[in-house]
Amino acid sequence: MKSVYFLLSFVTILFAIGILMVFDTTSAEVIDRSLNISTHHALIKQLIYGCLGVVLALLVYFFGYQKLLDYSPYLFYGCIVCLLLVFVPGIGRALNGAHRWIFIGPISFQPSEFMKVIAPLFFIHLYLKEEKMTLKRFYLTILRLSVPLFLILIEPDNGAVMIIMATMMALFFLCRVKWLYWLLPVLFLGGIGGVTAFQMPYVKERIQIYLHPELDLLGKGHQPYQAKIAAGSGGLFGRGVGESLQKLNYLPEARSDYIAAIYAEELGFIGVLFLVLLYLSIAYSGFHIALKAEVKGGFYVASVMIFLISIQAFLNLGVVSGLLPSKGTNLPFFSQGGSSLLANCIAIALIMSAHRVKEKYEPIPQ
Repeated sequence: MKSVYFLLSFVTILFAIGILMVFDTTSAEVIDRSLNISTHHALIKQLIYGCLGVVLALLVYFFGYQKLLDYSPYLFYGCIVCLLLVFVPGIGRALNGAHRWIFIGPISFQPSEFMKVIAPLFFIHLYLKEEKMTLKRFYLTILRLSVPLFLILIEPDNGAVMIIMATMMALFFLCRVKWLYWLLPVLFLGGIGGVTAFQMPYVKERIQIYLHPELDLLGKGHQPYQAKIAAGSGGLFGRGVGESLQKLNYLPEARSDYIAAIYAEELGFIGVLFLVLLYLSIAYSGFHIALKAEVKGGFYVASVMIFLISIQAFLNLGVVSGLLPSKGTNLPFFSQGGSSLLANCIAIALIMSAHRVKEKYEPIPQ
């Protein structure tokens, strides 16, 4: 039970710091661009999504992960319908050249964020029905999972596809699916894809810009280059809260994908170290809950959900630091983004619910 309290505490602290940084970056943007909206607009919006996330998390917690596993096929196919609707004029809307959002009046959401949570639940549901994953059954399952991956890929949202694939591979490992079923095909297809990609001029250009963003400062290299400037100028203790210069229209998307760069500029290496320790503490608490789960379903669900949150944090911080190419991944509970926040709240609730279920599925073999 202590791990649950620790997990909630760490997530709350992270969200509180994130709220401060969202207000910090967005209010500066409103003032700098003389936008005709309140400086508190993004703050209030993020707080509303935070309250919705808490309500949603409470519902998921009290229903329990078993209910969501039982209903996961309906959630899975429902989310596929939503992924199709993003391409329907009047319902879906293209922003920055990507069809990722559904708009219903003033409400908007991103179905791919919820598929990150639903796809693993759907696989666990199918796996627990028989717990014998034959080659035929495995590939029939993969065929179903490939449908949403394809729809997300053509939005396009390569980052979400990569996160879902990484999460599913971690789940295959946890469920002890024979590695011959999935690892060899992944390596084979990855090798073919890599060789093919390196023959394409734009892929070579992307790699070159990733290694040397200064070669295209007015284009694709602008954000990673400015992020390095922001993070590097923070020094050991940072410029101070509210004192960032890069947020003044130098670093686009400062409130979402690159919010950690502004945080690093204002709070320095010590602040970033504290942020990384928070995520490590969340990961440790989540995996501790998973290991203490008394049934297989709870173990699988808690493990894969905390892996999902951890891999997103790793990818975002890797991009901001320049270690990884840009993928458009939010920093969980920290960046501005309603759909991402709601999906991660569901993930946390699923992890928490794993510690209190003691029936229906067999105990975990020791």
